[in-house]
Amino acid sequence: MRLSIFPLTGAILFPGLQLPLHMFEPRYRALVSDALARDRRIAMIQPKTTRDGSPLYDIGCVGKIADVEAMDDGRYNLVLDGESRFRMIRELDVATPFRQIEGELIAEDGDEVLSGIERAGFEREARRFADAQGYSVDWDAVAQLDDQSLINGVSQIAPFDAASKQALLETPDLAARCELLIQLMYFFGRQNGTDDRVTLQ
Repeated sequence: MRLSIFPLTGAILFPGLQLPLHMFEPRYRALVSDALARDRRIAMIQPKTTRDGSPLYDIGCVGKIADVEAMDDGRYNLVLDGESRFRMIRELDVATPFRQIEGELIAEDGDEVLSGIERAGFEREARRFADAQGYSVDWDAVAQLDDQSLINGVSQIAPFDAASKQALLETPDLAARCELLIQLMYFFGRQNGTDDRVTLQ
């Protein structure tokens, strides 16, 4: 399928989650206008570098515009609802100011759950990580989250570098993503208060 993309370093989206965006560049304002006129869908994908026109990673996520605020100066505030991960097949040669690709959707198992041991191991490392970073967390609310919302939600907002976040997005199943997230929290939490980011590069 043809997908209009918003390539943004450090931003990933998972199915079932939301991503707020502020669109101010003319090409991405055009992207939003086009999406609103068609199917309201925008594909989020990370570029491999910050250079304009950079090659793209292979996996991203299609989002549907759920809420949008059009501002007087042409900018947009919007919220994307994650629908499905996709695999890029090739980039298309287009006349639009925004980039477009051909991609295929990745089938998701919406019934995936963690074992009790996996969930407990994650929550234990998440508590240690939050304490080390000085984060305030409502653990009672965390305990009420289903496994997918918890693991994918933390993967989406975690303060890791772009390559690490991409690796989380590309993991094939929930258990593997949980294990990778535990490893990243473990190593990131041992940066001894520096500004360094864990990297898989």
